[in-house]
Amino acid sequence: MEKLIGEFTFGLFFWQTALFLILLFLLRKFAWKPTLKAVNSREQDIEEALNAAENAKHEMRKLKESNDALLQEARAERDEMLKEARDMKNKVISEAKHKAQEEADKIIAGAREEIKNEKSKAINELKNQIADISIEFAEKILTEKLADADQQKESINAAIKEIHFN
Repeated sequence: MEKLIGEFTFGLFFWQTALFLILLFLLRKFAWKPTLKAVNSREQDIEEALNAAENAKHEMRKLKESNDALLQEARAERDEMLKEARDMKNKVISEAKHKAQEEADKIIAGAREEIKNEKSKAINELKNQIADISIEFAEKILTEKLADADQQKESINAAIKEIHFN
């Protein structure tokens, strides 16, 4: 163990220190600077990526809000269109009912007028038949002798039996 530890010599100490400093210089120049540079560059890249992610998050939030606003607007437009369609349907139905009622009123009025005309025709025809019958009665009565009251009654009864009602 003594050989390993050995005696302290100033020359050996000097060269070991000089080699150690050269090694530190070389490591610093060729290993630590590039490594630190790479670490710093990586740290900067990560920070930029985090900033970009945060910006993307803000953009996504804005897009979501915009989409929600568009969706609300689309829903409002849809509701308005449905309301207009319902109003239009009700208006068309109301107009159709009104027109149907007018047509029904016209048909009823026409039917009443036709019934009135047919009734007038029937009454006129009945009056004409009664007038014809009355004339026939008068002719029969006048053609026979009107001297006797019993004979007049017999003539009237006979005339009534002879006349045929339509």
